[in-house]
Amino acid sequence: MTTIFGPDFLALQVRNLEASVKFYKDVFGFEAEAKSPPGAVLFRTKPISLALREPLRPLPETGPLGVGMSLWVGCEDANGLHDLIVNKGGAILSPPNDGPFGRFFVARDPDGYGITFHTARA
Repeated sequence: MTTIFGPDFLALQVRNLEASVKFYKDVFGFEAEAKSPPGAVLFRTKPISLALREPLRPLPETGPLGVGMSLWVGCEDANGLHDLIVNKGGAILSPPNDGPFGRFFVARDPDGYGITFHTARA
């Protein structure tokens, strides 16, 4: 059959894998899996796996990546995570606000990806 089920795995291609992984761990608070495939780092996310990976093809050398892409990541408390990211020097593109999926904000990663964090319902 050709039925589409929906997103099953997400990977962001980054310019500097080591620096991006450090940022995602130290600033955003993601935890890396113990094992990852070559050229990528998997994070412990549910229900969909998220990875950062070396580019599969050349990326633009400058400017933000992912323009037009919207990645929403659920968290326990968007306001608390916002404050934690700000305190760790992270850049905020959109402050906490109420939206269609609850409280959310948008933070920027080192490559310019806008990552939307929202308070997920249990």
